[in-house]
Amino acid sequence: MNSKHEFTLLYDGRCPICRKEVAWLRSRNQQNKLGLQDIHAEDFNPAHYDKSLDELMAEIHGVCADGRLIKGMPVFYAAYSAVGLGWLMAPTRWPLLRPLFDSLYAWFARHRLGLGALFGAKACQDARCSIRSEHGKT
Repeated sequence: MNSKHEFTLLYDGRCPICRKEVAWLRSRNQQNKLGLQDIHAEDFNPAHYDKSLDELMAEIHGVCADGRLIKGMPVFYAAYSAVGLGWLMAPTRWPLLRPLFDSLYAWFARHRLGLGALFGAKACQDARCSIRSEHGKT
């Protein structure tokens, strides 16, 4: 995949917390090194990445400029690095702290929609807000 961006973040545009973080990253993306792709956009096709929507919903993914797909905490480091703030995520890569951050992120990924409601986001009223897509098996 040829990209004009250093890194492209594939994010859940239906997640209120994710939308806030993406808005924050967008405001710091002065050099346009970070691409942002909502996985729920009409023109988005998860098969382009050999993934299902359910797989992309389970945890965050991103695409490096060379086309490599990465997931989990390394995505945050790559996204923040693209906007010049990699130092904020550097501790997530430290060997002693990496397992802790990986575990915290895995928990957050499973509960992000409910957490969004706790922090003032409108509660979801249908299956569209499920971590599993409406096309996935439960």
